[in-house]
Amino acid sequence: MNQHPPFTDVNALGKVAVLLGGRSAEREVSLMSGRGVLAALRSQGVDAHAFDPAEQSLEALGEQGVQRCFIALHGRFGEDGTVQGALELLGIPYTGPGVMASAVAMDKLMTKRIWLAEGLPTPLWRHVQTVQETRVAFTALGSPMIIKPVREGSTIGLTKVTHIDQCEAAFALAQAQDPRVMCEQFIAGDEVTCPVLGSGDEARALPVIRIVAPGGNYDYQNKYFTDDTQYLVPSGLPVTEEANIQALVLKAFKALDCRGWARADVMIDQATRAPYLLEINTSPGMTSHSLVPMSARAVGVSYEALCLQLLASASLDNPVKPRT
Repeated sequence: MNQHPPFTDVNALGKVAVLLGGRSAEREVSLMSGRGVLAALRSQGVDAHAFDPAEQSLEALGEQGVQRCFIALHGRFGEDGTVQGALELLGIPYTGPGVMASAVAMDKLMTKRIWLAEGLPTPLWRHVQTVQETRVAFTALGSPMIIKPVREGSTIGLTKVTHIDQCEAAFALAQAQDPRVMCEQFIAGDEVTCPVLGSGDEARALPVIRIVAPGGNYDYQNKYFTDDTQYLVPSGLPVTEEANIQALVLKAFKALDCRGWARADVMIDQATRAPYLLEINTSPGMTSHSLVPMSARAVGVSYEALCLQLLASASLDNPVKPRT
């Protein structure tokens, strides 16, 4: 993969808005991602400006003459197809997957249903609406079990339960983030993540990163605010195993009709070494702790070059054709 993006004239990118902040539970992380992207683009001569949808209407993008958007929003109202739909209506190209892919990927239940239909491995799960259904799921899926919101990211609202008595509090925590709650079979083993860059036949998986968190707890704090988590790239996995994970993630990316970029999280069963898809992030983090830039650096792509490459890939699901 070339370090330099496939263009030389940054002026051709026009006026750029970096969408950051927003209204989701991941606002704090989004602000960090957006500020990093903004600084990187400006360092390369891009006419880039910060734009927080929580502070001004998206309609202002058109009024300000913005010609393309780098979406550094995370979670709902930014990563779930809502902003993408608004940008489609405004006719402003944006980074990352389109409306449908973004909406589906944000919904872990729909994602799993599609992956299952495509024959891709993912942990067993149950959609639960009450504490009693959560307890039934615990009996069916076994211990430990993961309880989490259907439409949330960054492990927000997630609990690993080891006893049925923990189900009530875990269900309440998840439901506080999203009315829709799911239970998921826990896969014990190596936790890895793998980004994808590009679209269609040009999409390529980047190197796999193996994550070693303190006590095996890769939670919100250990993701973004400590230096105790180890990120291993090269992953140290057998070559064939890493290649199989990259191929699986690429299939998962294409099954949801993603474009531009995304990052899939995978668990490797410690006994069988079989990989299981957990979820896919369609607007991954771009902070100092983030994993897509880390994986890109392993193949010689700097943070600045990555930001430019992603910005250059901005597009629309339905480009507006001029009237004749």
